[in-house]
Amino acid sequence: MGVKRKAAAAILLLLLCLGSLWLHGGLDYQWDSCLKGYNHINKDQLHQLSNSSEADETKGPPVLSLCPGQTFQVSVLVSHLLAARAYTSDVLLQPYLSSWDELVKFMESLGPMVSLISNEIETKTTIIRQLALLSERSPEAEVGPDMHSRNSENSQTGEENSVMVSQSRGAYNSVRSMIWMELKQGIVDFNQQTDSGCRTLLRLHRALLWLKLFLQKLAETPTSGRLRSPSDLCREAYQSTLSHHHTWFVRRAAELAFIALPERGFFFRLVCVQNQEELSEVLTRVVDAIGEIYDRTQKALEENKMLDLP
Repeated sequence: MGVKRKAAAAILLLLLCLGSLWLHGGLDYQWDSCLKGYNHINKDQLHQLSNSSEADETKGPPVLSLCPGQTFQVSVLVSHLLAARAYTSDVLLQPYLSSWDELVKFMESLGPMVSLISNEIETKTTIIRQLALLSERSPEAEVGPDMHSRNSENSQTGEENSVMVSQSRGAYNSVRSMIWMELKQGIVDFNQQTDSGCRTLLRLHRALLWLKLFLQKLAETPTSGRLRSPSDLCREAYQSTLSHHHTWFVRRAAELAFIALPERGFFFRLVCVQNQEELSEVLTRVVDAIGEIYDRTQKALEENKMLDLP
């Protein structure tokens, strides 16, 4: 694309953004956020397109459109999820955590009761980010003394090589490099609760399954009968996933929160669709992207016997 065409596209997008803000009011107040949102989202979508040759395409349109007036952007979520895929079975932590940032916005949009759950998610993403910062300040702790000797061994699988590459870029560069480092450093405790990155990741991993199942149920269109309420679907998804790891009190509080969930029409507006068929197309793409990340994380945790960390 030539310079003139790029400039024209940028101007058109800004005009559309301004038009949307005018319809919603507060043009002066939201001008800065509009520019910031354009730069951030445009970069994510370009990153998604540049990586499209590295993995199979997901269902739905190549690039999801922006949704004016919404804090949560489904296109940004999908971009982060696609960017989190590394090698054949690893997950990059930075875009993985960015995916959670967008999922937190999604949960907060569902009302104050559900936002109580999102606060717990933010606490856990903060723990991993702080561990990554500490690791960057102490680079000597990132790579064990036998790192180079392991690299020089005669035979290694492709997955082992992938972990070594991730590890060389930082202990918290990916899920597998974090697991390898924390096991090597003795940070993971299999008998008592700690704030290790692996234990924290496991809690996020369980929550991701809940959201995946909820969105999957929300995307389903029954062949006969009326569509079920999001409240019932979310509660069912919770009961078959996260509830197994929560106390009675937490389960009751969560189910009360789900009662206050908005009706289905709210979700149409949230992702800028007109009907259930369009919602199914968008959410199926989201579910597929989440499923890939979930499966890779599940495999890494299972291989290292970390699915039941206290």
